[in-house]
Amino acid sequence: MRIIYREDQEQREHVSLSEEAAFADESEGRARSTEPDILRNDYQRDRDKILHTKSFRRLSHKTQVFLAAEGDHFRTRLTHTLEVSQIARTIARALGLNEDLTEAIALGHDLGHTPFGHTGEEALSICIARHRGIPHSDADSPLLYHHNAQSLRVVEVIENGGKGLNLTPEVRDGIICHTGEQRAETLEGRIVATADRIAYVNHDIDDAIRAGVLRESDLPDSTHEVLGPDHSSRIQTLVLDMVETSAANDDILMSGRVWDAMSELRSFLFDRVYMAPVVMVEVRKAMHLIGDLFDYYVEHIDEVPQEYCAISEGDDLRAVTDYVAGMTDRYAKSLYQDLFVPQSLHR
Repeated sequence: MRIIYREDQEQREHVSLSEEAAFADESEGRARSTEPDILRNDYQRDRDKILHTKSFRRLSHKTQVFLAAEGDHFRTRLTHTLEVSQIARTIARALGLNEDLTEAIALGHDLGHTPFGHTGEEALSICIARHRGIPHSDADSPLLYHHNAQSLRVVEVIENGGKGLNLTPEVRDGIICHTGEQRAETLEGRIVATADRIAYVNHDIDDAIRAGVLRESDLPDSTHEVLGPDHSSRIQTLVLDMVETSAANDDILMSGRVWDAMSELRSFLFDRVYMAPVVMVEVRKAMHLIGDLFDYYVEHIDEVPQEYCAISEGDDLRAVTDYVAGMTDRYAKSLYQDLFVPQSLHR
């Protein structure tokens, strides 16, 4: 049995991957130099570093959409991340791009997500605006907290006792660019950005059906016609279209017809699921909970764990933001009970 060393793997990439792939031995390098690993290339090391972080483990107890879902089969932020990784790797493999880089970006893209899904992101934005004296209206104010920027902060600063993970720039670029207007520099990063949307549009529909908020027949007929009649068909159509369209254009793209159908589904989800009464009841609770926790720790900065204060550079709001953003749903709920609910009421 022959050992496949790092150098062998790097050489194999140049033989087996497309010329447009990001090759591990051509990475721009880390901010702090390290000795090469014997068995793993740089992108494989980045993937493993992310996989072993506390932030990654906490994703298993962070909400995707349904904040008070009963049952073991609703998605969490961790299962969402794994689904994004699977979809993105399939696309990268089919296009001859770097699967290791794609996986590292996918596993790290949501490390900065708050408790209670995107509700937490909005709640933190409101809190930050209020404490910085910035006028904020829920209707038209831009977010001041962005989970992609926080994901980058997690890997650059928060993890490893304030030292960060010292990841390659290609992975960090893919993480910050997985959402928003700025596209990733690598094709692998662009794959993750679209795979993220493919994953959440489809699994949010699946969870909504499981929760009784939707039926498959409620989805627009036009999307059924283009993407297929069920969950599996939709993902297969989206992935295959993306592979074929990207290969024909030497960029990461979908055909206009399929992209429009996916966008129609996304808009449908905002109208029928994300703003559904059963969801909004829990959203209001979560907004109140995060707001109260944030305000409490601003007033009691000495109770924020020292690890967050040490990396805040004297900015108390930064320390509180890092602390609250890193909480899981259940930890935030437990803290709220301890701080604001009389003991006799929750014993």
